[in-house]
Amino acid sequence: MKFVALAAAVLVSSASAFAPMFYSHLSKATSRASTALNVWGDKDYLIAPSILSANFAKLGEEVDNMLEAGADVVHFDVMDNHYVPNLTIGPMVCKALRDHGVTAPIDVHLMVSPVDAAINDFIDAGASYITFHPEATNHIDRSLQLIKAGGCKAGLVFNPATSLDYAEFVKDKLDIILLMSVNPGFGGQAFIPATLDKARAARKFIDDNGLDCRLEIDGGVKVDNIREVAEAGVDMMVAGSAILKEPRTKEAYKATIDAMREELSKVSK
Repeated sequence: MKFVALAAAVLVSSASAFAPMFYSHLSKATSRASTALNVWGDKDYLIAPSILSANFAKLGEEVDNMLEAGADVVHFDVMDNHYVPNLTIGPMVCKALRDHGVTAPIDVHLMVSPVDAAINDFIDAGASYITFHPEATNHIDRSLQLIKAGGCKAGLVFNPATSLDYAEFVKDKLDIILLMSVNPGFGGQAFIPATLDKARAARKFIDDNGLDCRLEIDGGVKVDNIREVAEAGVDMMVAGSAILKEPRTKEAYKATIDAMREELSKVSK
């Protein structure tokens, strides 16, 4: 099937539809494999290229190539030109990737406000993981419940200046804590070094509470800093322009991902 990149989808539904949609998404049983880091998934470290840096005229081919090159997860950045100053893609593109034949986990990062209607849309479109920013919803706990009721892994996203305190009273519902190491809204930004201290604090929070939770980072991750990021406690790395760049071949993507894996193999635990 020839894949055609789709335009951004409208992320709005009526408030009256919320309650029945919430209860219609029943939890699905998931199998969890322990790793050396005692987290879900079948690898200690997951590499998740962001399709924000893909060639959208050939999106299906780009995703196929990055997965065949060794990527673990498809990171899917959703921006609404309201919560962040950019407009990207919606659930139609997520569904198109599933229809194209993508079976890998799709990690949907919602940079939208409000979030609940978008959560329902992405559950229906085939998302695997859904994360959102705590500032983007009036009811953090309820939004997390909605994600988990739909059978997806749920998480919170913390901007560079956002406190980790939001996680304390919803920790029982967190499968992912995602730290932004750039300010959200655009790809290709430089890594903010202070995020490493925040990662260490988040790792301590996860470990002290015995959580089966991935610690993810997004922004400015590349071959020459991925080891330092991992040593700060991160086990899921989003990388966009570091992987999805010219010459845009499977071989080039594999070379970068292999180099990242080599750096991760040197991490001191």
